Amino acid sequence: MANSTPAIFKPALILHGGAGVYQRSKLPPDLYEAYYASLQSYLRSTHELLKTGASALDAAVHAVSFMEDDEFFNCGRGSVFTTAGTIEMEASVMVTSLRGDGQSSSTMKRGAGVMGVRNVRHPIRLARESLLRTGYSVDGQPIRDGGRPQVETLARDWGLEFKPDDWFWTQRRWDEHRRGLEGLEQPIHLSQGTVGCVCLDQWGNLAVATSTGGLTNKLPGRIGDTPTLGAGFWAEAWDEVVEDEAIATTSSGSSLAEIFEEARSWFGDCLPSPLRGVTSYSTPPRLGPGSEKQSLIHQMSYQPRTRKRAIAISGTGNGDSFLRVAAARTTAAMLRFSTPGRFPDSLADAISAVAGPNGELQRSAGPRWDITGEGQGGIIGIEADLTAESGDGSLRRGKVVFDFNCTGMWRAYIEEDASGREVEKIMVFRDDYYHQQY
Repeated sequence: MANSTPAIFKPALILHGGAGVYQRSKLPPDLYEAYYASLQSYLRSTHELLKTGASALDAAVHAVSFMEDDEFFNCGRGSVFTTAGTIEMEASVMVTSLRGDGQSSSTMKRGAGVMGVRNVRHPIRLARESLLRTGYSVDGQPIRDGGRPQVETLARDWGLEFKPDDWFWTQRRWDEHRRGLEGLEQPIHLSQGTVGCVCLDQWGNLAVATSTGGLTNKLPGRIGDTPTLGAGFWAEAWDEVVEDEAIATTSSGSSLAEIFEEARSWFGDCLPSPLRGVTSYSTPPRLGPGSEKQSLIHQMSYQPRTRKRAIAISGTGNGDSFLRVAAARTTAAMLRFSTPGRFPDSLADAISAVAGPNGELQRSAGPRWDITGEGQGGIIGIEADLTAESGDGSLRRGKVVFDFNCTGMWRAYIEEDASGREVEKIMVFRDDYYHQQY
């Protein structure tokens, strides 16, 4: 069903394909170009989908589904092996919105995760179905069919595609598995960690989709951060007070100025002289106890000026560290509950505080950081708000952000240059892959 709601945002998206200790010496140009081409293709396809009216949820799942079919990435077909030589996958989705249906949109956030998935071709679609069948629909209308996601059983009931073990088996991951068990160095640096996509659609809806095969040679049955709400992914919207002054109104909706204009007509010269010329103010005057004027003031309620803000984020890296610090929810909470105008004042600030160099993820590892690489990772995200109209009739814009504390994180996104032209960015290091440092 087509969405007839007027567009208010220019679509935005960002993908990540894993983070870790990437080195140019272990990432030859042909392998780099293959990763680049894959991410570029998925970026373009998903961006086109958003521009033609897809929801944020459908677009994010679309992007991750491609990555689950790509053996270069640690998800779906390219998943790593457990110590037992099996493949157990995880995936999750979460949605929020800046748009309401007569109620506060800031209460709308829903997520779903699946774990221990075997043989389902696209675990991310299983996560999406889990969400849609337990209280959320793409057009914003609640649905309740009593669905209780139980991985493969419901995947078959819902008509999802299955593949045999052989389809998921790849030589590169098997070699990585065997060398890891033997404690040998890996000759070619394959993508590690969770893949994910964050999207903002035309109508102010945000969605995050993540998928992974987990840690290389993890113990069978291990549950990581990817399907755990608040650890590896999060989406949230809220109303934020944008100024200290409040607009006071009565229970009938009259403004404070209107109330005192009426009070002047009632009490005339009885009003204190400082109030006789008052026409606007941010707080009511203090009046004596027991007066009719005080009774009038007691009917007032204060409605602060607010703006609607929303974020969606996805993490990749060492899952134990993301779980330990509830990385995704911590990032969102730092921004939501910070004092306006103070750090962190943006999603970029909050992501850097958690996943950037010397951030919370790195600090949580303590001395193990330099020994085992624990704490390594990165976070991508999009933030958007409904502060005000654009003024010139153009669409509002979300902001794509990211940061990471390790040597590299595969990522793909679209940004605008100074002239407003859209530019594709596909990177793994902080600088360009071919950039030579002297």
